[in-house]
Amino acid sequence: MAFIRRIAAGLALGAALSATPAAATDVKFSLDWAFQGPQAPFLFALERGFFRDQGLNVTMDRGFGSGDVPVKVAAGAYDVGIADINPTIRLKLDNPDSPLFTPFIIYDATALAVMTVRRQNIARPQDLAGKTIAAPETDSGRQLFPAFARAVGIDPASVRWLTVSPQLRETMLLQGQANAITGFITSGGMSIRAAGVAEQDLITFKYGDVGVDLYSTSLIVTRRWAEANPRAVTGLITGIIRGQVEARRDPQAAIAALKRRDPLINEAVELERMQLGFRELTFTRHVLENGFGKVDMERLQRSIDIAREAFGISRTLAASEVYDPKYLPEPASLAVPR
Repeated sequence: MAFIRRIAAGLALGAALSATPAAATDVKFSLDWAFQGPQAPFLFALERGFFRDQGLNVTMDRGFGSGDVPVKVAAGAYDVGIADINPTIRLKLDNPDSPLFTPFIIYDATALAVMTVRRQNIARPQDLAGKTIAAPETDSGRQLFPAFARAVGIDPASVRWLTVSPQLRETMLLQGQANAITGFITSGGMSIRAAGVAEQDLITFKYGDVGVDLYSTSLIVTRRWAEANPRAVTGLITGIIRGQVEARRDPQAAIAALKRRDPLINEAVELERMQLGFRELTFTRHVLENGFGKVDMERLQRSIDIAREAFGISRTLAASEVYDPKYLPEPASLAVPR
């Protein structure tokens, strides 16, 4: 009888252990930029437990530019990051052995632009020749400027670059020490307006409007980390999508999550910044009609070739080396609710 009781107790203990949730996977996550409106959906997903629901223990830090993120992910300082995909393309073109790739493209359209103010008398992109443009070296708008310059018919070497920290970029323009800046429409453009420049006095030349049709913000990870943590990659994508969808549905709550991370933000400015990103970059017509994850591989290849030519690199790079959809969640998780 005692033997039977011991067996029963052992079975009960085994059942209890099997019912215990597996330990969460720790993930170090870098955003692409400072805590601003476009970063709110990621912080919202973190705060609401969307990653935790996927068995992930995510820590999330601000970023310092899309050129900085892939370097840190490749070095192992972060497991994953979000960043404009084009600096990662450049890194892979320069280094064929780079393990970086994206399993998920978040921004269906490019956010890159050259921005200036009316008093600089730059009425068209061709007027940038001979001017000074301020940007960090890690800014993807700066890195892709040769493609923009060629598209509008000016020599990329005809502009002077003023290298600044991210925090000083708009200041240099507003103080007249630079004639223009490069960056995202959601960061640079909105920051200029937040500094008191009227909307009609902000001049924006979008890369996409001149034919530089690029994919943009993506999840960046190494092959080795993804292969070791496939469920974590899929869980991250699921949480990111849920964060974007829920932030679009309840934008005030998303901005509240942002403010809890940075109490000094201007909520109205960051709300407008986030919603601009939703309208023009994330929830494009293509995404609304087809859902997330439906990447046009021919378009991606063209964008890689644009970047390759902009960087003056002869080596080719296949789109399949940059983007791998095998980690995407089930179709139901990729759909965009109406």
